[in-house]
Amino acid sequence: MAADTAVREHLIWLLEGGHAHPKFDDAVKGIPPDRIGMRPEGAPHSAWELLEHMRIAQNDILRFSVSADYVSPKWPEGYWPAVPAPAQPADWTKSVRAFRKDLAAFAGLVRDPAQNLHKKFPWGDGQTLMREALLIADHNSYHVGQLVLVRRLLGAWPE
Repeated sequence: MAADTAVREHLIWLLEGGHAHPKFDDAVKGIPPDRIGMRPEGAPHSAWELLEHMRIAQNDILRFSVSADYVSPKWPEGYWPAVPAPAQPADWTKSVRAFRKDLAAFAGLVRDPAQNLHKKFPWGDGQTLMREALLIADHNSYHVGQLVLVRRLLGAWPE
């Protein structure tokens, strides 16, 4: 058994979320398709914008964590969709699936005892797999909360 098994388990626990708030799957499940691209009054983002931002940012962190050759999108425009609604209704489902796939891939890195959680990547400016795991968990947690709020404001959150 690896000495850091408990740390890895706790990181997975954070990445999967849902302990202090709804899980990602709860936040995206059952939203009416006609409300996905709506920005509630006073809110800066629609559910689509939040989902796409989460997907893009998480994919960026995953790809950065495994390759020195990866180039991140330009900040901030490369991390947000250009429009508040998806081009096609099926884009929502595709984005949800891609988010889940990337999260599972990152969790696989964390679970792999051959991956050193604390070793600085030879690229970047001091990032480690542990830091990137915490970044994903923190970022996703924040935006899941925003998704829930947008859904509440749109009357699309189950009570």
